[in-house]
Amino acid sequence: MNKLATLDQIQLTEWLETAQTAAQAYQGRVIERIPQLAKAQPHWFAAQLYFGPDQIYSLGDRTLSFPFMSVIKPFLLLYLLEIRGDKAVSQWVGVEPSEASFNSLDQLIADQGRPRNPMLNSGAIALADKLPGQTAAERCQILCTWLNELAGCHLWLDEAMLASVRSAGRERNQTITRYLAKRGRLENVAIALDTYEQICCLSGQVKDLASLGTLLAYDTPHIQTSHRRSVNALMLTCGLYEASGAFAVRIGLPMKSGISGALLAIIPGQGAIACYSPAVDTVGNSVAGLAFIETVSHHLGLSLFE
Repeated sequence: MNKLATLDQIQLTEWLETAQTAAQAYQGRVIERIPQLAKAQPHWFAAQLYFGPDQIYSLGDRTLSFPFMSVIKPFLLLYLLEIRGDKAVSQWVGVEPSEASFNSLDQLIADQGRPRNPMLNSGAIALADKLPGQTAAERCQILCTWLNELAGCHLWLDEAMLASVRSAGRERNQTITRYLAKRGRLENVAIALDTYEQICCLSGQVKDLASLGTLLAYDTPHIQTSHRRSVNALMLTCGLYEASGAFAVRIGLPMKSGISGALLAIIPGQGAIACYSPAVDTVGNSVAGLAFIETVSHHLGLSLFE
């Protein structure tokens, strides 16, 4: 029996209530070190489940807009795979999981300046350095336009969020960028970091995030299947940072999180689930978002390992 065929809004609302109750026990917190992120309320929640054009479900406050932050990293990788190819990308970043935090300098030093995977800040900064365009703004716009046209979404650069990121909390990324340059991994230090910060401030609503997810959920003539599979594999093993392995077992889906509370899960061949809930755990993953996706995956048998 196809459980997706029996899914309805009432079920989803019940599962959301269950997930929110479970999430309260984890006492997630809104990120405070970036002032603009700190304005979010921990109880905010929005989700969209896309299982085909005739099976779209929305919950919570769908009008909320938020920066995608690190959830943009899989799509930065996807774009560069498409325009530069596997061989080039594999020279810039690795594909191994990390047990360290997403902004770990120690991990980068231990790996002699080669970013362990594209989902870490070091990996995304190294990839941002390779985007086409003469300026950071041009590079960000090229990526944003490509995604909007391909996925039919409406991403935009949140200038206030970008200013907030630049005003606080960028010291670690500056240090990472300098070390990447020291190891010969960057062509333009200033543009690489500026580009990374801008693409992380690309913003939208959950419907836009779900639309992006469809690029990784379904075969399309515009994206090579091998590239889609590669990105999904890295999301499964690295997308939730040092918690990736635990949630691969618990949920069994490719996922990517951002410290804003954005969260995206891919169900290959079936669809995508996008969530926004700004209270995150100590790793940087949305507490309510993960609880909701875990509940949905369990009830519908969505794990890749079912």
